[in-house]
Amino acid sequence: MKIVSSLSRRGIGFIKQLPIAYRAVLPIISFSLLILLVYPGEESRATIVSGKGLAAGEPVIEGDRVVIPLELPEPEDDGILVDTPIDGAAAADVRADEKADVKGDAAADESRMWAYEIQSGDTLTGVFQKLNLPLSDLYQVLEADEAVLALDNIKPGVKLLIDVDNEQLQALELKFSPAHKVTYKRKQDAGFEFAETRLPGEWKQYAITGEIGRSFSVDAEAQGLDVRDAYQITRLLKEKINFSRDIRKGDSFEVLVSRQFIDDEPTGETQVEAVRLMANRSPVAIFYYDGTYYDEKGRSLSKAFMRYPFNGKHRVSSNFNPNRHHPVTGLSRPHNGTDFAMRTGTGILAAGDGVVTRVVNHKYAGLYVEVKHSERYTTRYLHLSKALVHKGQRVSRGQKIALSGSSGRVTGPHLHYEFRIAGRPVNAMTAEIPIAKHLEGKSRKEFDSLLGQYLTRMDEARPADGVMVSQRSENTNKSARSL
Repeated sequence: MKIVSSLSRRGIGFIKQLPIAYRAVLPIISFSLLILLVYPGEESRATIVSGKGLAAGEPVIEGDRVVIPLELPEPEDDGILVDTPIDGAAAADVRADEKADVKGDAAADESRMWAYEIQSGDTLTGVFQKLNLPLSDLYQVLEADEAVLALDNIKPGVKLLIDVDNEQLQALELKFSPAHKVTYKRKQDAGFEFAETRLPGEWKQYAITGEIGRSFSVDAEAQGLDVRDAYQITRLLKEKINFSRDIRKGDSFEVLVSRQFIDDEPTGETQVEAVRLMANRSPVAIFYYDGTYYDEKGRSLSKAFMRYPFNGKHRVSSNFNPNRHHPVTGLSRPHNGTDFAMRTGTGILAAGDGVVTRVVNHKYAGLYVEVKHSERYTTRYLHLSKALVHKGQRVSRGQKIALSGSSGRVTGPHLHYEFRIAGRPVNAMTAEIPIAKHLEGKSRKEFDSLLGQYLTRMDEARPADGVMVSQRSENTNKSARSL
């Protein structure tokens, strides 16, 4: 007690020696410290719950927890979500008023289902933090994603469907469009497996025709051509036409384009199939066949692909194997490419002409580059030590785009090379990919047959007087004629 009394007298003496202004502030500081001790701080846990009976967004204090209720989808009549069979035409949606389609061994309880649309500035880490999910779950999903790399392609507008039970992620679904989704599902305690679904849908063909008054892009878009398709056409024809010099007022154009639908809902996927353009009184035409564009004589507009994306010879250290499983966990771990053993720093070449669509550092895939060669063909180059290109850059066949390395989860330096056709991985060493610049034999006969169909359909879009017009289709709000 004597010690406490002595300390108290010294403290009071010290306070009396302080200036008057300092002594006036002391009660305010003491009151603030009391408030911090009584009320929970930022470390108190915020739990996201279904919030039935509560107003969305209205916080409720429950002991040492702050419960933040959110609006969730109303349950179906049976109160659960079940697997929805895919018949090739239907696609599940993640909108709050529709049934969610989550692959699983058993039905999922809707009270733990979350639908979220990615907004600008969102990150997966942020979404996981909002749901109070451990980052270890995110890392396990990233591990499963190494074979598909879908998480690197998330953009605003992509819909997430999240299944959480006991604060543990059970399933995560990414819906890129009504025709394309990727689902990651927990396999007991071993980790996650992924399943990618691409529905063929229904493709409707439209003829878009018109006369150039200002520019091809402006007038074609006014007639119903999507801005992305107009850009693609100008890029494809840049070697044949100088759009600023060769195009004159009164020149005409005809475009055949197909658009994908799922249950009469457009997915946003389109495919330019044929273009015929009168430029400076000279006709120019291109036609789509087997992932590449050709002129009427079957000559490719782009160079052929290289079978190997490097110079010299390098040993195949791991073959393409879409059915591979992890030797310990038993989880499905497809090997969607071919591995080549090579020293770090070996030059990696673009397999064909294209545009760089991704330059990404992935926790498991390491530094990788993706090149889109056409609407049909894409290549990927993983575990690099250095990228020599940037996103959006155009590259040519044989151009050095990177240096090999051992980034990501690897046992040694090598190149993992993937070739994808219509989004699906194929064996780059054996797949039938365009290697020749000119169509010959069976391919030429197939092309000539398709060419005849293209020309007939474009001719049908012309009125008898030869002046090309466009007609409004009942299936689209754009000025395009459905064939």
